[in-house]
Amino acid sequence: MMQKLRFQIEGMTCQACASRIEKVLNKKDFIAEAGVNFASEEAQVSFEDGKTSAGDIIKIIEKAGYGARLKTDEMPSENDTPHVGWRLWLLFAINVPFIVGMVGMILGRHDWMLPPLWQFALASVVQLWLAVPFYKSAWASIRGGLANMDVLVTVGTLSIYLYSAFMLFAHRSMGHDGMAHVYFEAGVMVAGFVSLGKFLEHRAKKSSLNSLTLMMKLTPSNVNVERSGAWQSLPLNQVQIGDLIRTSHGERIAADGIVERGSGWADESHLTGESNPEIKEAGSKVLAGALMTDGSIVFRATGLGSKTLLGDMMNALSEAQGSKAPIARVADKAAAVFVPVVVGIALVTFALTWLLKGDWTTALVHAVAVLVIACPCALGLATPAAVMVGMGRAVKYGVWFKDAASMEEAAHVDTVVLDKTGTLTEGRPQVAAVYRPSESAYGEDDLYRIAAAVEQNAAHPIARAIVQTALARGLTLPETTNAQTAVGAGISAEIDGIGAVKIGKPDFIGLTLPQDLVGVWDIATVVAVSVNGAPAGAFALADALKTDSKQAIGRLKAHGINVYIMSGDNENTVAYTARQLGIEHALGNMSPRDKAAEIQKLRDAGKTVAMVGDGINDAPALAAANVSFAMKGGADIAEHTASATLMQHSANQLVDALLVSRATLKNIHQNLFFAFFYNILGIPLAALGYLSPVIAGAAMAASSISVLGNALRLKRVRIE
Repeated sequence: MMQKLRFQIEGMTCQACASRIEKVLNKKDFIAEAGVNFASEEAQVSFEDGKTSAGDIIKIIEKAGYGARLKTDEMPSENDTPHVGWRLWLLFAINVPFIVGMVGMILGRHDWMLPPLWQFALASVVQLWLAVPFYKSAWASIRGGLANMDVLVTVGTLSIYLYSAFMLFAHRSMGHDGMAHVYFEAGVMVAGFVSLGKFLEHRAKKSSLNSLTLMMKLTPSNVNVERSGAWQSLPLNQVQIGDLIRTSHGERIAADGIVERGSGWADESHLTGESNPEIKEAGSKVLAGALMTDGSIVFRATGLGSKTLLGDMMNALSEAQGSKAPIARVADKAAAVFVPVVVGIALVTFALTWLLKGDWTTALVHAVAVLVIACPCALGLATPAAVMVGMGRAVKYGVWFKDAASMEEAAHVDTVVLDKTGTLTEGRPQVAAVYRPSESAYGEDDLYRIAAAVEQNAAHPIARAIVQTALARGLTLPETTNAQTAVGAGISAEIDGIGAVKIGKPDFIGLTLPQDLVGVWDIATVVAVSVNGAPAGAFALADALKTDSKQAIGRLKAHGINVYIMSGDNENTVAYTARQLGIEHALGNMSPRDKAAEIQKLRDAGKTVAMVGDGINDAPALAAANVSFAMKGGADIAEHTASATLMQHSANQLVDALLVSRATLKNIHQNLFFAFFYNILGIPLAALGYLSPVIAGAAMAASSISVLGNALRLKRVRIE
């Protein structure tokens, strides 16, 4: 039996680290598949149960030089946000006099520079103590057979430190006066800039990129709970299943539960993407994280923490954000060979510069600049950073992608296949039209009142639709007696002051509809009414369109996406729905096997197909599509098969999902272009001496922050 676990990884500094952990894990024959996401700092490992354990996998990762812990379903804490540590503060402090000295050199004030021995002392503190984490990471990386960014930083800063120390003491031992040609400031400031860049990058990954940070603020820290007949304010972690909780206007709901008393309006857009509040009253279900916009309720907790729908969504989002998109393989392959290639370029730079200029000091500085500028971090962050933000953006629209691969595939969709019932239509019969013969003595309201009074005695969906429509009109229904059902035909009853009423099929009551009734009458279920043997009218009942279906189809067409309806309903009904929505391709009388076969034909024709459905019969078609979407609350097998879940039963959410995916893929392409362009431009400039090691260190940090900043733009991209 296959098992899949997620691990939080500590100590990764660039994409090469992630690639190395993947390589180490995937070499083990008892591991089926391992993927490591540098941006989310997470490993997802699939293995055969019984052949290994979580503890064994953690030991493998630790042996590779990194920390690891098993991720649980517990809700994350706001304390996970990183803060500036003492090591970074000390680095800042040591950098200050060197920065002042460099500014002085630019202004021609060489006296601002620290004496060489002071420079050596401070640089030694950095190189022999504060830079030790770089050495450890570099050594672990080399030992694992795949060099990371810290190898470049270590080789570069250590080379320039040793050179400067040699020049300082050789200069003094030979009795020279004046300032020796030392570059201690380069090593110190490179270590400072790189450390600062890593911190800013880490903080962005932990907070700004990840929507989980915002979600964990959706539940209150303290709640009003009834204990021993009195209300108490307790920390959320002390609440238990079955407790009565009170939530009032302006407060967040702390747990999933059922309302026992009170009423009010709750905004559940954090889960559904639907901005309209919903009324909550006795018997209503409430969801953790919802905001009470009005009123006050008391509800009994049925789910807490990770066992709520919010907790389930956070775990699903965390897993999806930690997965890898296929396009990430481009960066992985580049990062795997990047560091050795850069070391080679640095050696060639050193040799050629020394040969051409005859100055090995200049040659060393140029080579170090090459090592420092060539950071693969931006390359490693390009894809996962955009995926993390894109996933969070999709959740805000009520769309849960299962993994990054599904989101990437959704960006390529050019053809959408929609089931009719429950996807484009409400999935239940509603009164669509009313017919009254010219000789009928009853107005429309009277017809509804009479029909609904009798239909109250029946339980089928058509009867309920007529009753609900009458009540929605505010009509008072009269009492009936002697109700009798004619199986397969209709129902009859007596109404005081009116007489004998029969309702059912037109031939059951003797009504012949006019030939000129068209439109919905061609596909509707007709319910006729007679009073005392005389036809009084008829209702056309059909599965009504959802209010936003037409808008969704218009949006799909506007973005160049072809739309198909494939349904098991009869062809006339499907064709009528298609005409209402302006859909050109409509197929009816289709079995689940037919739908799957038709989708395969579209794929064989070169189309990238998305399928949307919510029933058991949709599962084969969902599996056949390139990417599939199931409605939340539909059949379990449909949700299990689908690539993503739509929290509302709305085709508009499908459009949102496709457009968010397109925006995310576009952002990934921009990030990859920037990362490659940065290195293609930066390495030659460093090799030619146009970038000092210090500037290279700052540029290296800026490259990663720029990629993260571009990924964050996805939070503001307009979805039309």
